Amino acid sequence: MALQKCGLNRNNKNKELQPHGSLEFPCAGYESTHTNAICDFIPWHWHEEFEVIHIVEGSMKLQVLSETFTIHEGEIAVINANALHCASGDPYCKLQSLVFSPLLITGNVNSAFASRYILPLISCTRFSGIVLKNKKASASNCFSIAFEALKNDAFAYEFTVREQLGHIMLATYSELEPQQTESCIHQNINSVRVAAILSFIEQHYPENITLFNIAEIVNVSERETLRCFKKITGESPIQYLLKYRLIQSASVLTEYPDKNISIVAEECGFDSPAYYTKKFKEFYLCSPREYRQVHQAVF
Repeated sequence: MALQKCGLNRNNKNKELQPHGSLEFPCAGYESTHTNAICDFIPWHWHEEFEVIHIVEGSMKLQVLSETFTIHEGEIAVINANALHCASGDPYCKLQSLVFSPLLITGNVNSAFASRYILPLISCTRFSGIVLKNKKASASNCFSIAFEALKNDAFAYEFTVREQLGHIMLATYSELEPQQTESCIHQNINSVRVAAILSFIEQHYPENITLFNIAEIVNVSERETLRCFKKITGESPIQYLLKYRLIQSASVLTEYPDKNISIVAEECGFDSPAYYTKKFKEFYLCSPREYRQVHQAVF
């Protein structure tokens, strides 16, 4: 089974829409490299599947809810199903990941695997992500066996992948077992608020948006909105809005090479072409025109 192409296709609630694997075998493998450049990060998103990340080279900064992890070469991180997360190189990393449905492990929702282990993990409010440092060697070995089997389409790789991921999920459960008695009825309120804000920004970024507008969406004060968003993402909603506008403008520049740069700026929410160019240079370390030329030269 070949590795899938790494790329985010999200709906307006930041849920990743890309299918991982197939109905017959709901698991996919990915390889990618990332730096700490502001334009080279994996943006906030979530998916219904678990994700296991193995750092092959370098280090990666992983953010999940209010926690930030640094994952070093050889270490394994596990991200919970439905958990908002983003990542970047720290300052550089090469990673491999396996994204898979909980049903790959449980078989069905009524099995002992589901009721005793996997469903408690999914519903555990303190588990958005975890680095298996204490079980580094064992988890890394399990991941490598699973990943290579899938990547090379080895004989009966489905059995191999399921078995090795089972070991990793058991290790994850063992790390979190003391927390399984907590009440998991309510979702983390910060996660809900941030998801709503991200959705609002992605739908309305070309418009004139203020912190007051964003606070209205989550029905709290501007101060609480700022605190909540910054606690999870590390930046203010307005800073994220600026970043999102610049990323969208870069896509427009390359997809529509004949479109006037001033029009691109206006369509992406910038009132002033001069301000747009200034911020674009700060973000991409080149002008919009230079970015377009380099992209066309490469592609």
